[in-house]
Amino acid sequence: MGLGDAGQLKDVLTSRFDALSVTSPLKRAAYECCDERSDVAVRTQSVNSLLVRDGKIHGASTDGEGFVEALSHEFGPVVENAHAVILGAGGAASAILDALINHGVASVVIHGRNELKVEELVRRHKNVFSSSLVYRPVDLIVNTVPVSGRDREASVLQGVHHQSVAVDISYEPERTTWRTLYDDAGCRTMNGLAMLAFQAAIQMQWWWGVPLEGAKLLEVLRD
Repeated sequence: MGLGDAGQLKDVLTSRFDALSVTSPLKRAAYECCDERSDVAVRTQSVNSLLVRDGKIHGASTDGEGFVEALSHEFGPVVENAHAVILGAGGAASAILDALINHGVASVVIHGRNELKVEELVRRHKNVFSSSLVYRPVDLIVNTVPVSGRDREASVLQGVHHQSVAVDISYEPERTTWRTLYDDAGCRTMNGLAMLAFQAAIQMQWWWGVPLEGAKLLEVLRD
């Protein structure tokens, strides 16, 4: 399936599945193939969860809420009033940004190669900025850039301190070069496995209408 092929994705879903979990780079295509979309999906222009119901394709985005729940599970409440930085400006970054804003983050700086995508995210919220923001402490930094697309890591971001939380949403390998840099700087770090578990739990609750705990799912994934 090619990048952005919403028609082919729609055919696969309606002919073979009742529900489907979608990852990069198909989140925009998933958004485009939907008949109905959740409020979060509309705001983020991204869908990672598809469901066929009453002949219509419904789309939702569970990445952002799953990310925040994973953060709370691993580190306690760290989002409210935090100054955050997001690396990347794709679907995952959009969803995470939306959730951070909804959970009371003080500010977010977006660093991304695609200036148009960065500016699109910046325009959505008054407390989101491009990389030109002046220096301030960084309480939370999130790397959403695929491992295969990263430059060689050289140093940690200015403003990071020992109470900062650094999250690499990739989980293969378990400990990337980027995460190791922040470990060595004394930050609290995690990879994307917890986010995967918590967003999947939200996703499956939406599909099946039954309670499912992200923490329990994370235990299974870690075994």
